[in-house]
Amino acid sequence: MYLPRHILIRTFIHRRPFSHSAAAILHPPEPDLEPFTYLPGFPKPNPKHDETILAIPRRDSGKNISAKERKVGRVPSIVFEQEDGQHGGNKRLISVRTDQIRKLVNHLGRSFFLSRLFNLQVRHQFDSDSNSNDEDVIENVRVLPRSIHLKAGTDAPLNVTFIRAPSEAWLKVDIPIVFIGDDVSPGLKKGASLNTIKRTVKYLCPADIIPPYIEVDLSELDVGQKILMGDLNIHPALKLLHSKDEAVCKIMGQRVSETQPKKSK
Repeated sequence: MYLPRHILIRTFIHRRPFSHSAAAILHPPEPDLEPFTYLPGFPKPNPKHDETILAIPRRDSGKNISAKERKVGRVPSIVFEQEDGQHGGNKRLISVRTDQIRKLVNHLGRSFFLSRLFNLQVRHQFDSDSNSNDEDVIENVRVLPRSIHLKAGTDAPLNVTFIRAPSEAWLKVDIPIVFIGDDVSPGLKKGASLNTIKRTVKYLCPADIIPPYIEVDLSELDVGQKILMGDLNIHPALKLLHSKDEAVCKIMGQRVSETQPKKSK
């Protein structure tokens, strides 16, 4: 994914301070970080696609139940409690609206959908009236989509798994990579090509500091040069879950044949 330089602002997201937990003591936030700014041309919150995902409880699970849910325009889903950043207990069976999930995924892109926090509102029943009685609300919880399965060859969601994301949580997140500077890269100007090795990078993130993307600047990369995981410029609280020496991308030049044609005398 390539975006012009003017689309991006180099800064980090910082939503709110940490809670007074052990994690906060070990990894205190930087107080003077500027908020992240979205500009035109980049996936961002859209009033047409509500950032609050609506859901209703689901009593049973199973293949037949899931098929019935999909038939009436609902996606069978699960919400897990956050424990070790990936798995957890306190499972709640829910169903979300197919049309809402499809719009969010199509608007943001799958990778950006899976790295974005949402408010999940569980109600007794779906109601088109956004001002419906609050007594109908069972739970309001911030969540991170953990996985989504789409029907092959279509954009129809088959199921979604969420994980609760309170402020004290540490979450494993695949952060999307955005490449910039391709228009001025010395190597690319010479006719070389970009070998994209990674499109996302996995970090262990405090729930309140999940960057929407990792910016990778190609503007100074020449032929044969590469960018490693350890070179990425990220918030110091994030923990890389890859080897620092693993490559993200490389500028690949045209190979010169070892056998050169002989000059005629």
